[in-house]
Amino acid sequence: MGNCHTVGPNEALVVSGGCCGSDQKTYMVGGWAWAWWLISDIQKITLEIMTLQPKCEDVETAEGVAITVTGVAQVKVMTDKDLLGVACEQFLGKSVVEIKSVILQTLEGHLRSILGTLTVEQIYQDRDQFARLVREVASPDVGRMGIEILSFTIKDVYDKVEYLSSLGKTQTAAVQRDADIGVAEAERDAGIREAECKKEMMDVKFLSDTKMADSKRELEMQRAAFNQEVNTKKAEAQLAYELQAAKEQQKIRLEEIEIEVVQRKKQITIEEKEILRTDKELIATVKRPAEAEAYKMQQLAEGHKIKVVLIAQAEAEKIRRIGEAEAGSIEVVGKAEAEKMRLKAEAYQQYGEAAKTALVLEALPKIAAKVAAPLARTNEIVILSGDGSRLTGEMNRLLAELPVSINALTGVDLSKIPLLQKMTNPQA
Repeated sequence: MGNCHTVGPNEALVVSGGCCGSDQKTYMVGGWAWAWWLISDIQKITLEIMTLQPKCEDVETAEGVAITVTGVAQVKVMTDKDLLGVACEQFLGKSVVEIKSVILQTLEGHLRSILGTLTVEQIYQDRDQFARLVREVASPDVGRMGIEILSFTIKDVYDKVEYLSSLGKTQTAAVQRDADIGVAEAERDAGIREAECKKEMMDVKFLSDTKMADSKRELEMQRAAFNQEVNTKKAEAQLAYELQAAKEQQKIRLEEIEIEVVQRKKQITIEEKEILRTDKELIATVKRPAEAEAYKMQQLAEGHKIKVVLIAQAEAEKIRRIGEAEAGSIEVVGKAEAEKMRLKAEAYQQYGEAAKTALVLEALPKIAAKVAAPLARTNEIVILSGDGSRLTGEMNRLLAELPVSINALTGVDLSKIPLLQKMTNPQA
């Protein structure tokens, strides 16, 4: 039995051993491979880029100056089948740190050997050439280990005796000197050339000013003529444009008017149809129901009117008959009262004054009761007077005024009755 093993593109899978005792190795990059249990050996090796920082301290150059150089290298295991097999023979089973250590020692050895063949100036002034030389010398050795140098650059170069600093100062001073000399010579030549140029410039200027004046005058004349012609053409074009625009606007307006007329006609037709529809709708929904309701109300009103008339006629007949009955009753009662009064009058005439006096006396208690009725609710009457004779006088005055009041109420003069004359006038 066996198992399937897979690796990504940044690793290589090495399968060694087979089912028949073969020592053949199978290399797989970014794929899968079959391995037998307990027989095949499965190992992996990284294919990722490894960054190295080789550093050579205090290495003497060809002139014996000790300098320190640091660089940066990018290396990786090559994926070619033969070269991958070489790399696996060298590094299979080792960690990335161990692989980087072996390659770093190789690069530092070549870097140290190359530093001994160059001067400081060569190393300092042309770092790219120095780095390219290191890469060319070291590539065959690391290639035999299945490693490829992708890039190598010099990061820093320095020393402890300030040789590079002095070299820079000397170079700077020489450059500054050459620059000052060059500036002075340039200023001198510039001054001479400037004077010559000014003289030539003045000669040319006078000549050119004259020609420029003539050319300017001619140019102004031509420009005026051109402007006149251009303005004329512009005016003609503007008038033609405005005229054509007015014509086009008139055409557009006529088309708009025609469109408005057509729209108005259609609108009128639609409105007429809408009016007819509305009329029919009103007739169906308002007029017909209203006529039916009016007819209903008219019939109800006629029936109510007839009912009211009949009720009124019956009521009038009732009232007439009741009136006739009451009139007959009143007539009978009146006749009886008249007969009673006539009989009383005849009796009064027969009885004379004595009868009248008797009637008045019979009526006095009733009159006194009516007059005293409001006083019935009075508990007591207190007459305040300090003089007893005055109280008697008040009573006499009231009795004296009594006949007058009765005369006003009944028409009977009590002062003519002998008994009352004696009561009201005791002196007589």
